[in-house]
Amino acid sequence: MPADASSPIPPALEQLRQQPEPRPEEIPGLLERLAEVPDPRDARGVRHTLAVVLALTACAVLAGATSLLAVGEWIADAPAHVQERLGLRPDPLMPGRLLPAESTVRRLLARIDGDTLDGAVGHWLADRRPKAQAAVGLRGVSVDGKSLRGAAKAEGRKIHLLAAMEHTTGLVLSQLDVGEKTNEITCFRPLLDAVIDLAGTVVTSDAMHTQREHAEYLLGRRAHYIVIVKGNQKSLRKQLKSLPWKDIPLQGRTKDTGHGRSEIRRIKVATVNNLLFPGARQASQIKRRRTNGKTGRTTIKTVYAVTSLTADQASPARLAQLIRDHWSIEALHHVRDTTFAEDASQLRTGNAPRAMATLRNLAIGALKRTGVTNIAAALRRNARDPRRPLALLGLA
Repeated sequence: MPADASSPIPPALEQLRQQPEPRPEEIPGLLERLAEVPDPRDARGVRHTLAVVLALTACAVLAGATSLLAVGEWIADAPAHVQERLGLRPDPLMPGRLLPAESTVRRLLARIDGDTLDGAVGHWLADRRPKAQAAVGLRGVSVDGKSLRGAAKAEGRKIHLLAAMEHTTGLVLSQLDVGEKTNEITCFRPLLDAVIDLAGTVVTSDAMHTQREHAEYLLGRRAHYIVIVKGNQKSLRKQLKSLPWKDIPLQGRTKDTGHGRSEIRRIKVATVNNLLFPGARQASQIKRRRTNGKTGRTTIKTVYAVTSLTADQASPARLAQLIRDHWSIEALHHVRDTTFAEDASQLRTGNAPRAMATLRNLAIGALKRTGVTNIAAALRRNARDPRRPLALLGLA
């Protein structure tokens, strides 16, 4: 199904580049962003501002705290210079009660507005994206969900979070709680509404989000999409399978080894103009040949994808890379599960499980933006010096 040459997209990135860069002093700091979160407490008798309590909790998570008990212990041991830097002052009537107790942290996180907290953290991370990354076209953003299994084990409500993560930096730009009475599909648009600079971005997602409404929304925001097509779009998949793939030459081949297996991926790409999907410009067929290193068993799977990117905007190799990079969000989930013991945590009260997940995203993002690759080792290093979490969060 050959397509006519498509018209170039509006030069959105060029328009963005023409805007003056904000000076460092104009970019809100973490305490300023956290001050945007409404305080659920009655103003009477409040000893510590919400922003300070959240900042202390974030520092504790950056030092490796995986539970609210550990958070409370880190705060209790916070040295004087940490207290001074965050603006903590002794109570003249009760000088011994300077730091917020674990019970205070627990109550606040349970009652906090999770959407606003996610927005504040996402904006703080987005403001600190490397300038080189911000200027590069075809920025990839993955959309994927993760369940907090520990809360369900503790007989709390089932919590499922949908996140938007930048491919190259690993920064979580937005996150939403998928309510029990809905699903990820209805949260797709609200999730990305919180990402301000979506123009020129390529949003990648799994087959659940291969929805015409999602494609139209992204095109309306001058963004692009790459979606995987499976059985939930039967007509579209049938159309893709009928393309003359045998007549199309192989356009890319990669081989990776890891996790006890080797995988060879072959890609073919066809320009299209009449697919049953809004804005589709290219279709791709990816054949994965995976061999288990222990058993020697080999499996072959064919995957179809559709994108709004034209051949001039993305080569077969670039498409294959963007599709591959989508699964970098699984690495984020793995770190939260293993290094931060998220799935083992049975915290279940109110919004506390989600708030802790948000602060883990903040900790991981703060480390990744400094080039850290071994998160566990970095947390151990931070635990040895309370000044390091402050520095990573721009509070030193």
